[in-house]
Amino acid sequence: MEENKKFNNYSPEEIDEFLSTVIAQVEQMIEESKLKNELIISKEKRIKELEETLKDAEKNKEKLAHYERMEETLNNAVNLAQRTSEQIRNNAQRDSQFILEDARKNASRIVNEALLKAEKTEMEAESLKRNVNIFKRKLRGIIESQLEMVDDIEKVEF
Repeated sequence: MEENKKFNNYSPEEIDEFLSTVIAQVEQMIEESKLKNELIISKEKRIKELEETLKDAEKNKEKLAHYERMEETLNNAVNLAQRTSEQIRNNAQRDSQFILEDARKNASRIVNEALLKAEKTEMEAESLKRNVNIFKRKLRGIIESQLEMVDDIEKVEF
């Protein structure tokens, strides 16, 4: 009977042992497969996180480039404003020098004209004094000659 129980020269214990080994290996393979699937899922999540981080980094890189362009534009604007300010200051200094020079010339001209007018007025005053003195002498001469005539008339007896 025992011989009947043998299958292709394998005893049921050997088959059970073999099946137990196969089942244990299959269970181990299933467990390893589950662990690998979990690892794959974990790695896929990490890949998605890294992809999002990469997208964020690219957005940040674009923002940085945008801000760098803005900074360059602002620097250019500041430099232009400084150059314009310098030009305005230089122009204002040059204009103020021209105005001062013109004012000095005008002041000098006004002083010279005033001196000439003062000289002319002084000469006119001197001329008037001479004319008054001449007039006084002539008037005195006339008055004296009139007095002499009055004296002469008094000397005449009627």
